[in-house]
Amino acid sequence: MDHDDFAFEPMPGLPALPPMGEDVLWQGSPDTYALAREAFGLHWIGGYFVLIVLWRGGVGVAEGGAALGLAMGLPYALLGVAACLMVLALAWAQARSTVYTVTSARVAMRIGAALSVTLNLPFKQIGTAKLALRKDGTGTIVLDTLGSARISYLVCWPHVLPWHVRKTQPALRCIPDAARVSRVVADAADARLSMPVVTLVAYPAAASSAIAAE
Repeated sequence: MDHDDFAFEPMPGLPALPPMGEDVLWQGSPDTYALAREAFGLHWIGGYFVLIVLWRGGVGVAEGGAALGLAMGLPYALLGVAACLMVLALAWAQARSTVYTVTSARVAMRIGAALSVTLNLPFKQIGTAKLALRKDGTGTIVLDTLGSARISYLVCWPHVLPWHVRKTQPALRCIPDAARVSRVVADAADARLSMPVVTLVAYPAAASSAIAAE
């Protein structure tokens, strides 16, 4: 029987329904292959095993011909395939458990394959948003947060800017159609931050009477 680990969410990716006046503008998840490539180093792992196979196979060919070369290189080739499949499985698990949400008021990130957490980042707490775009259209939007709030690098990895441990910068990693999503974030932030803030002030009774008389 299928079981939805996030069936408790009133809306996928959000711990509660957005308040009245807040609209969901976009939701998405990382691309599995792009996440495996950029966050888990799939190409580096694959390249490492290719070099090992070529080296061991070359030694075998030099010592005993093609048969020995195949016998010496094949085990490392199988190990390399297994390692790459494991990396892809980890990336798939991360992508499946992740939902990025952009609303008219904030960016929310439900992340974590083993331990799920949700980050709520109001636009007023985001200083800048930077886009790293790849040729295939996938990209990462890095959110530079303001204030002194501490965000755990280890808890949020791989949904962070790599190697920035002292000041963790959350990131929407490896999302498809990243250029369009970045425009959604920019337009929503501009609209939200340009809204006037109305503050209610409690006046003394005498002052309230004077205002009413006027």
